[in-house]
Amino acid sequence: MNRNDRSFEGDKPRKKSKAAKYIVRVLAAVLGLALGFCLYWFYILGDTFVAVPIVNQEDYSTIELAGSGSTTGGDVSSSWFDGGHTRLYYDPSHPIIEVKQKDPDIENILVFGIDARGTDDYTCRTDAIMVLSINKRDKCLKLITLMRDTGVYLGDTAETLGSNLNKLNSAYHFGGVGMMINTINVTFGLDIQRFVMLDFGSASKMIDLCGGVDIEVKPEEITYANKYLDNMYTLDGNTSPHLTRGGMQTLDGHQAVAWSRIRYLDSDFVRASRQRTVAKALMGKVRGMSYAQKLQLLNDSAGVFETNMRSVDIMRVAVDCFECMDNLEEHRIPEDGLYEVQNNPWMMKIDFATQKQRLIDYIWGE
Repeated sequence: MNRNDRSFEGDKPRKKSKAAKYIVRVLAAVLGLALGFCLYWFYILGDTFVAVPIVNQEDYSTIELAGSGSTTGGDVSSSWFDGGHTRLYYDPSHPIIEVKQKDPDIENILVFGIDARGTDDYTCRTDAIMVLSINKRDKCLKLITLMRDTGVYLGDTAETLGSNLNKLNSAYHFGGVGMMINTINVTFGLDIQRFVMLDFGSASKMIDLCGGVDIEVKPEEITYANKYLDNMYTLDGNTSPHLTRGGMQTLDGHQAVAWSRIRYLDSDFVRASRQRTVAKALMGKVRGMSYAQKLQLLNDSAGVFETNMRSVDIMRVAVDCFECMDNLEEHRIPEDGLYEVQNNPWMMKIDFATQKQRLIDYIWGE
């Protein structure tokens, strides 16, 4: 072997070393970008997070129930006129009781709207109560309305359930988000641990961020929807125009929320159906967005709603929902034939045992 050959072979380790350094630099750059991306979204979505304790049964028994207070979330420094939204009501006497997730592929999240009249009206009643059930195994979303006038026994555990029936929408008023979630879990056998809360203004903004929703408005609904719009004008000073015609049309956030609140035209059952219609229409708009538009929506929605999901949970749930949106089902509790009406006060008295098992079967399968 001549000198030139030895020189050529001696260059091979140097070339390999340069290639290895190049690969390391590329990987470091990719990891750096990924880390920066995650930190950015954690920072952006962190504005929505409200710390609400989840405790096990033993911890709960040691809590001093005599004291009461609340945890503040939301932009309560500004009025609704200035873009503020209502804080979450959390009572330390009623933390969320830990319930183990029954199936790792099925997650149930409570989405509720409150009937507030301003940023400080936080001990109000709930106006809409829905369970979003995400089934990753079957790639399916189930949107389940819990009727707000359903008669339930309020309490955090089976042992602390009250002896008198109250409407489900009063659980939030009497014990905050903890009592509401605990009452739902005990009554219906669910495993809810996470929630999303909206008021009228934040619900309207979420719809506007998606460019409105397409709704089939009936001519007889126009007058009622406009009355609710007038009511919302006095709350936040919005400038959404009155509805002027029936038929399929794109409603902005305030118009859609006003339409979904119609109750006295028909019944609360139809009202709940309107709420699901708006929710489905909103999901349809998100489903049609590009990946970049979905990321922008997550960015723009930071701080709009209240939730106990941290940034990593929000991103995970959003991805799961995006993958399941093509298969969306809707359901209502109580089901037909499983309740009777009590007139004074008006509420729906349900067949608890049968309804509980039917809902469990619907979510997890028989």
